Amino acid sequence: MKSIKYILAGILFGIIMSKSEAVSWFRIQEMFRFQSFHMYGIIGTAVVLGVIAVFLIKTFHLKDAENQEIQFPEKDKSYKKYIIGGTIFGLGWALTGACPGPMFVNLGYGYFTMLIVIFGALLGTYLYGLLKDKLPH
Repeated sequence: MKSIKYILAGILFGIIMSKSEAVSWFRIQEMFRFQSFHMYGIIGTAVVLGVIAVFLIKTFHLKDAENQEIQFPEKDKSYKKYIIGGTIFGLGWALTGACPGPMFVNLGYGYFTMLIVIFGALLGTYLYGLLKDKLPH
């Protein structure tokens, strides 16, 4: 019963992603071809809402589900790892037409080929976990 709020949040996320067409392969391809502002508007809205949420969390010292104050540790200032990681993420997004959230929404829609994409994402995450100590950070 404790995790029902997370299930409901996931369902709400899926509804919002599908109604906004953010899970549409065609919308994602339009974005990567610079043919439409639609996805940039959605991503920009998410960034603005994220900035507002972080500001409110820091201002009001909000707590997490375990009643611990939410902390934002300082990020490493080097940019090389962000460029490499972002490039890999972007290539995967462009090739599959889905980033992590929409992969599961599309699977819920019945696009079972997304199982291949989900398997690849999980395999990549697992391999990163195995190799992260050997990779430059």
